Order: sequence, then C-alpha cells, then structure tokens
Amino acid sequence: MSNNLSAPSGPGRPKDLAKRQAILDAAKILFVSKGYANTSMDAVAAEAGVSKLTVYSHFNDKETLFSAAVVAKCEEQLPPLFFELADGVAVETVLLNIAHGFHQLINSDESVNLHRLMITLGSQDPKLSLIFFEAGPQRMLDGMERLLTKVDQSGVLSIDKPRNAAEHFFCLLKGGGNFRLLYGCGGPVTGEAAEDHVQEVVGLFMRAYRPQTA
Repeated sequence: MSNNLSAPSGPGRPKDLAKRQAILDAAKILFVSKGYANTSMDAVAAEAGVSKLTVYSHFNDKETLFSAAVVAKCEEQLPPLFFELADGVAVETVLLNIAHGFHQLINSDESVNLHRLMITLGSQDPKLSLIFFEAGPQRMLDGMERLLTKVDQSGVLSIDKPRNAAEHFFCLLKGGGNFRLLYGCGGPVTGEAAEDHVQEVVGLFMRAYRPQTA
C-alpha cells in the first residue's frame, strides 16, 4: 500500500504497520455498514482493537482515514504496478490485467455499497464526494492516462487523447451489468460471462486504437 507508508526503521515498525492495516480494515467495514456520518474514530478504534490515540497517530482525522480506506480498497484489486508498461509484456496483457482487476473491484460488495453510499451523500456533502472521487476513480484514471500515454509513445496503439481513452476503457468495463447491479435489479457478472465481457472490451479497445496503416 502506497498511502504514506514509510520503510521499516526500527523494532516497532512492523507492529505499527499491522495496526495501520487493522485500522484500514475496520474503517472499510464501518464506513460501508454504518455510513460516513455514523462512523466515529472511537468506533474504528474499537473495531480495529487499538486505542483512539493509535488511530489518530496514523490518520489525522476521519476524512484522511476515509480517503486512505478508499485507496486501500482500490489497490487490493488494482495495485499501482498494474499501470506500468514493463519491457517484454504485451500491451494487451497489461490491459487484460487492469480489466480483470477493475471488473472485480466494481462488482465487489464493498464497492457497490460504497458507491450507493456516495450517491446518497453526494448532494449532502460535496466535499466528501470529492474526497472519494480523488481517492478512487481519479487515481485510477490518472494511472490509466499515464499508461496509455506510454502505450501511444511505444507505437503499439495510436492514442491522441489518453485521458478520454482511459475514461472510455473503464466505462466499457462497467457496462450495463454494473448499472443493473448498482440499481439492485441484477446480480454481479461472474465466471465465464465476466471473462467474456473483459475479453470483448479489451479486444474492442485494441481495435479502436490500432494504428492506421497506409
């Protein structure tokens, strides 16, 4: 996890990192189950099995903790390394890895419940919505934009607007299935259907941005 983690510097550091992870795990559970307003730092401390002082020593306030919890959830399925263009790895393979991770993320119970929560809170607390967007969707779009810029420079695909292409990629992956899931009128797309969807989206994306031949 890259959110303000420092390298081990003494005997107590691994224990501190374990407590930090316990706090993040507790925060993810409580923010989703109880909502943002009804989740206190005291409740997070109790759920994590640490003191309130320990929670504040890792996260200055509830907004910081909420942002870190969103980042942690995203990085479970989409670690930053997914957005790197490693030598010798085919672009299609990189895109498939991202597509699989993103599809699993958006269809997870935590992600669905959190999105529903943010839709409810959006008009009530725009600042909180911005925190969520910057910690989750914004970070993924930024990572995808940087990746697609490198892909364009490599010549494998021709992408003159990497930001737009990043948005198109993720929107195609969400598709109608995720909308139905969010609205409560359908279940998550899984198994063979999920694999077919991911393969189809990546194939479509590759064809759309394939360099034009003379």
